[in-house]
Amino acid sequence: SVFDHGFLYGEGIYETLRTYNGQPFLFDRHMTRLRKSADMLALEVPLSDAAIDARFRDTMKAAGLGDSPEREAYIRILITRGIGELTYDPAACPTPSVVVIVKPNVDPPKDVFEKGVKVALVPVVRNHPGSVNPLIKSNNLLNNALAMQEAFRRGGYEGIMRNYKGELAECTQSNFFVVKNGAALTPPIDAGLLPGITRAFLFEVGAEIGVAVREQVLRDDDLFGADE
Repeated sequence: SVFDHGFLYGEGIYETLRTYNGQPFLFDRHMTRLRKSADMLALEVPLSDAAIDARFRDTMKAAGLGDSPEREAYIRILITRGIGELTYDPAACPTPSVVVIVKPNVDPPKDVFEKGVKVALVPVVRNHPGSVNPLIKSNNLLNNALAMQEAFRRGGYEGIMRNYKGELAECTQSNFFVVKNGAALTPPIDAGLLPGITRAFLFEVGAEIGVAVREQVLRDDDLFGADE
């Protein structure tokens, strides 16, 4: 409906994840973040985690995905304020909308991993935490979209945004790490970035394989002279 406040005002949250062997990866962590985002918008999540899991599986089955290693799924769940009158008052929307999207998961080409990609440091600034807080995984992605469009214009595969203090914050579609002196460095959460599920998982992976992974305030100069 065009009267859905997710469409009208971008009032909503989302999560994206992929499957491995037909299983949604780090499902519980994604659901925890989904509910934290919802709480920050005073938005009800009308389904239990078990019901969301069942919705994922039903949608994948209908799409013929998740039943083989060649048919892994990309999953996106969106929850919006719901359908209501043209007003900012949440009381106008008594029932949240839930949308589940699935499509075949497509891994990046091998060259992306073997040769790397060009990224663009864009002038579009990441949302100030006092505006649309980056801690919220919000359906309102205009900030990211404008940054990515600028990266495209500069010939970039991805764009890196600074925060309002001039520190490096995150990419338009992901958190980022800079490898220097054998350590993987990533901006702290209070630099104004989304607390990425994969970001947190990499701290665990680093500990398991003996690679230092830590938070550090990063600036433009840190992008130069990084390890090959």
